[in-house]
Amino acid sequence: MIDRYFRLTENHTTVRQEMLGGLTTFVTMAYIIVVNPQILSQTGMPADGALFATCISAAAATLVMGLYANYPIALAPGMSLNAYFTYSVCFNMHVPWRTALGVVFLSGVVFLLLTVTRVREQIVNGMPDCLKHSTATGIGMFIAFVGLRNAKLVVASPATFVGLGSFADKEVQTACFGLVLTLVLMARNIKGGILIGILGTTVVGILRGIASWPSALVAMPHPSSTFLQLDLRGAVHLGFLEILFAFLFVDLFDNVGTLVGVCEQGGFMRNGKIPRVGRALVADAVGTIFGSLTGTSTVTSYIESAAGVAAGARTGFSNLTVAGLFFLATFCSPLAAAIPGYATAPALILVGALMTQSIAHIDWKEFSEAVPAFITTLATPLTFSIATGLSLGLISYTVVKIAAGKIREINVLVWILTALFILRYVYLAAS
Repeated sequence: MIDRYFRLTENHTTVRQEMLGGLTTFVTMAYIIVVNPQILSQTGMPADGALFATCISAAAATLVMGLYANYPIALAPGMSLNAYFTYSVCFNMHVPWRTALGVVFLSGVVFLLLTVTRVREQIVNGMPDCLKHSTATGIGMFIAFVGLRNAKLVVASPATFVGLGSFADKEVQTACFGLVLTLVLMARNIKGGILIGILGTTVVGILRGIASWPSALVAMPHPSSTFLQLDLRGAVHLGFLEILFAFLFVDLFDNVGTLVGVCEQGGFMRNGKIPRVGRALVADAVGTIFGSLTGTSTVTSYIESAAGVAAGARTGFSNLTVAGLFFLATFCSPLAAAIPGYATAPALILVGALMTQSIAHIDWKEFSEAVPAFITTLATPLTFSIATGLSLGLISYTVVKIAAGKIREINVLVWILTALFILRYVYLAAS
């Protein structure tokens, strides 16, 4: 029954391989269990309630993705969106966190409407192939850069913006050990090499005194402090349309970029399109609505899912493992918190390297295809934003096609998105 529902044989996978892939995805993105409550609690939101909301919304959205869309793509509250929620909305605009949760709820409802009416699906399928491939490549470089930063191999530099970290740092040394270990395991085609590398690096960190064993095995969740605390009446205000648009914009294109990147990595694309993309897009809309009700910011697809795909996940069955672990994490959060960032850094670096394979599908000899692809690939890691990389790529695609006299290759969707992106940058420059 499991084989028939998830099409395991058709996708050349097994239950064991899917569970291993799901476990790898969870371990790679488990940092959100700690980081998200830390960020949201700065608004005055109770941290224990935010932790419960983080885990339970991730579990619910990941289940929807696995059972309804049959893709090995996990979801959780987005990092860029929780920062926008806290620092831009609650701090700079002085919006109470309950009202901000109400705006997140409304954005989730709009997302669901756009998905049901297939507007979001048309956006995904209407993207030019060169941008799909370059988005996957850009995301690969982006998460590799995140991995290098987490490993402290790349650090801030006042002279050159970024520089090489210090190898005298024990965390850098341990991350390098993990990188070599994971690289050897993957080169030898050892199943679960990424997960073994993460766990091995964590153990070495503990033995070297730069990480610690879990302080406890079980911690009871406390959902009541944030559950159903959103202020919908306060959110229905014309002044919050800008906030609503920001949530919509960032999640829409971060999610699209992530879906394209992971599907490209897993070989799920068919004729340049993502099968069942409408169902996949339902997951983050449902997750966002559910997350706002329980007490967290916008839920979106996680690029760390590429680590699970690299470990062998091919169907939504792996999401059952991820969702189950997120649910257990509501009770065992100290265990998830025991894995330091430098231990998952090697996985991100090597998965990023794998994702850049998509660059081979770009027609670099065709100038009007190569330039937008290059801009998308470069802008994604440098601006630290998938959405920005994609938007700059789309604008440059339209400009270069017009300049090359190939205006007929620009479809209606690209025209609309280009206009919207230009208006967005004009608005940002004026504000």
